[in-house]
Amino acid sequence: MLADTWHLFNKYMIITKRMPLWSLFTLIQPLIWLIIFGQLFGHFVETDNYMDFIMPGILIMTVLFGSSWSGVSLLREISAGTVDKMLVSPVSRVAIVLSRVLHSAIQVIAQALIILAVAWLMGSTITMNPFYIFLSMLIVLFLGVGFAALSNGFAITLQREEPLVMIGNLMTLPLMFFSSALVPKQFMPDWIEFISIINPITYAVEAVRAVLVGPPDFTIFAKGLVFMLLFAGISLTWAVTAFNSLRE
Repeated sequence: MLADTWHLFNKYMIITKRMPLWSLFTLIQPLIWLIIFGQLFGHFVETDNYMDFIMPGILIMTVLFGSSWSGVSLLREISAGTVDKMLVSPVSRVAIVLSRVLHSAIQVIAQALIILAVAWLMGSTITMNPFYIFLSMLIVLFLGVGFAALSNGFAITLQREEPLVMIGNLMTLPLMFFSSALVPKQFMPDWIEFISIINPITYAVEAVRAVLVGPPDFTIFAKGLVFMLLFAGISLTWAVTAFNSLRE
């Protein structure tokens, strides 16, 4: 299974290298939010440095835009018959899903590092300590795995692109607004603050913020990391189960 995952992962990486513009295209909206909204909302939100506050949220937005559409390419491979050809080969069924999910997660890590560099060039005072950046990328990795697995699971279950696109939209901006990514919790209405408690984006943003902005808080980071591990594990298990049940 591990060997099959590695070979399929390399195949998807080669495809990405041949079409680099697609990866850059998914960065456009997070960059717009960082550049425009970071400057605009900074005059209305009472924080010492709103650019530092919003930057972890933009990192997580990059993960959502980069991984929530992973299932679309799986649908296209199913329609083209590529998946059927792999199914009649001795390739591990788990590897078919896992390789796609890992490819998506690694891709969003590269995009998140670009966002970090842009934020630093714009004057953000986030820490550039390699250790803390590594910790933040762990959160990005597991969140990317979780949402890519959800997208692939929905793709396998629905077998149609239209409802998958609708679900992808619901997994991006609504989840961002129902979290502490863009505004502090004290600015939220009570019902939105309640929803944020069960929103994985909240835990991811706060974990990244805990190690990149201000003095590190490893208690908040550890809480977010555990939540991300559970989220990624449950999502990946569901995606693999959906794939296996579809082909039984």
